[in-house]
Amino acid sequence: MVKISADSTCDLGKYGEERRVAIMPLSVILGDKSYLDGVEITPHDIFDYVEKTGTLPKTSAPAIVDYEEFFARQTENGDELLHFNISAKSSSSHDHAAEAAKSFAGKVTAIDSKALSSGQGLLVMKACDLAAAGKSAQEIADEIKTLIPKTNTSFVPDRLDYLYKGGRCSRMAMYGANLLKIHPLIEMHDGQLFADKKYRGNMQKCISNYIDDLAAQYPSYDETRCFITHSNADKELVEFAIEKTKRTFSFQEICETVAGSVITGHCGRNTLGLLFIAR
Repeated sequence: MVKISADSTCDLGKYGEERRVAIMPLSVILGDKSYLDGVEITPHDIFDYVEKTGTLPKTSAPAIVDYEEFFARQTENGDELLHFNISAKSSSSHDHAAEAAKSFAGKVTAIDSKALSSGQGLLVMKACDLAAAGKSAQEIADEIKTLIPKTNTSFVPDRLDYLYKGGRCSRMAMYGANLLKIHPLIEMHDGQLFADKKYRGNMQKCISNYIDDLAAQYPSYDETRCFITHSNADKELVEFAIEKTKRTFSFQEICETVAGSVITGHCGRNTLGLLFIAR
């Protein structure tokens, strides 16, 4: 049997639970205390901490021994395991997982998703589809590697406060963007996040333009599913994004998920993204 697991940064929520995806939590560090992502801390804890301290939380990858113990539990019945990591350019998780996998004589394969959040999650879900179809671990890994560069991982943040605190933009850029209602498109290319074009206006207008731009950029795409992932965004904004996506694309399933604490700690509240696999 081929089993699928992933770092907690995949932000799959109930969709991962339904597919029995085993989750390896990263750690979120608030001050001098460490919490397991998705287990001991919520995004609201992040918001409260940043508001009180003015600083962002830090994150920490599981140690090699933690991955070894996790992999041992997943393979104790002789199963093969494919484990999906957050981009190696964002965390040392993949390096640690790949090193730990060496102890399992080819039974465990660590995959650098070169993505994060539900961009990583999309690859996990596709692997689950392939496993359910009876594909071998090697066949799944080979197909997933062809999809990694085709996975659209992008978001539009509401404000730049968290990006500024994380050193990703200047104080002047933050104040100017917040004052003029400028919202940058944050995209992942080859495992790294970059600020691309800028949208201007209220978030609903920006998300509408963002979805239109994605449709123009990716006229051909995997219609199986998409993710609308957000960091506790306003209900009205999420509903608008879902309806706009239904009108603009032809996805068989639109999955809504809330970003976990690791991702929330970098982008802040009301960030929203539409993520899917292009052809």
